[in-house]
Formats: sequence, structure tokens, C-alpha cells
Amino acid sequence: MIKLLKNLRSQLLVLLTHTFALPVLKIVRRKKAFPYSMEQLSALPFDTVGNEVWQLLNENNLRLLPYYERHDIKHVVLGYPFTDEGEVCLQFFMLANGRVSFPVLATVLYGLVTMPEYYASFRKAYARGKEAGDLSQLDWFGIMPELLMDVRKQYHVNKIV
Repeated sequence: MIKLLKNLRSQLLVLLTHTFALPVLKIVRRKKAFPYSMEQLSALPFDTVGNEVWQLLNENNLRLLPYYERHDIKHVVLGYPFTDEGEVCLQFFMLANGRVSFPVLATVLYGLVTMPEYYASFRKAYARGKEAGDLSQLDWFGIMPELLMDVRKQYHVNKIV
């Protein structure tokens, strides 16, 4: 029964983000186009942010989603996996780092209401976000050719413990 509930919870999270949030983001966000294709990301040197994004997407059989690439880059830089826990931890990190937006608040609230087993992870993610440097002015697309280790060091993004 618990496994069924967790599966339903995962499906609901995907439905809310991919079916409802992505179309709204396409309308609301008038961001510049992501300047890389999957092929270009794969050609970047090993251990760069861009190559790590390519590896993460490739390993999870995912493709670049228009208007959502920045989110995938955050997964790489912050080190959170593409799991329910990882999605909510990423948003707790961003909230603590000063990012207050509807998607962040909605995901944090969703995690608090439906994922009590991950509260310890959420607290750690929040603490990491507080400790990290200010990411609000980071050029997420501009860091693609940079070494991931250097970006994490520059912005004080500590390892997940």
C-alpha cells in the first residue's frame, strides 16, 4: 500500500510539473533560448557543467525541455538527482538561497505535505542553500563550458552529506 501511495505521489508530482507548470512557464517566461543542443553538450570537455548536464539527461533517458534547461543545470550544480526527494531538495535549497517564486514555493509546500519521510533531507538542503553563495545573478547558460568543481567552489556549494 505504501509503495502504491509513493508511486501515485510521484505521478502527481510529474503531472503538476510537466503537464501544468511547463506550459505556464512557456507563456510567463520570455527567457533567451538555450544555446546548446544535446550534441553540443556531449562534445564539451569531461567534468564541465555542460557535459555533466548531458550525462545526467542521457543516463535518465531525458531530453532538453524548452524553458526548463536551467532547472536541469541546477540539478547538476547542486548535486540533486532526478527523484521526488531530489526535486524537492533542490527547491528547498533555492528557497534558502533567496529564490522565492511560485514553482519553488509550490514544490516546497508539496514536499512538506506529502513527503514527511524526507524532512531530514529537506532541512539539510535548506541549510546548504543558506551556506551557499548567492546564485541569483549566476548566468546558468554561461557556465556550461566551466568545470563543475570550479563553479561549486566559486559559489560555495558544499557536498551533500
